[in-house]
Amino acid sequence: PTIRNNDGGWCIGSKYWANNPHKSDYKARFGILLDMVGATGAKFYKEQHSLRYARGIVDKVWGKAIASGFDGYFIDRSGGYIIDDHIPINEIRNIPTIDIIQYDPNTESGFNPYWHTAKDNLDIIDRNTLYAVGQTVMNIVFDH
Repeated sequence: PTIRNNDGGWCIGSKYWANNPHKSDYKARFGILLDMVGATGAKFYKEQHSLRYARGIVDKVWGKAIASGFDGYFIDRSGGYIIDDHIPINEIRNIPTIDIIQYDPNTESGFNPYWHTAKDNLDIIDRNTLYAVGQTVMNIVFDH
């Protein structure tokens, strides 16, 4: 079957889960969505919907990343508005959820040139980028 919605087909799985969680009364303190976080030279700006719904979590994550020496990846500036899976989690489930996503303010789309192309593959993955993101998220989880 074809599933259609009014936002271009994005976030279908997160909308479904937000409306049909594995436990009917499920609530988390916060959520962190990782999207396109492994590319060489990735930069993560503070995504605008994340700031709107979960500014405190954004500030903690970026603060922890910068304090850990990952300021070359986590840029302490606002980025664009990204339609992504954190929106239904915030709006339907009311769980403050942020999006850590590669953002490039110098491109028309805001994404890297290989986004959604055949070049968006394992060849672009960098262990240092994955380490910076993984270590930051792990520190946040263990702190909370």
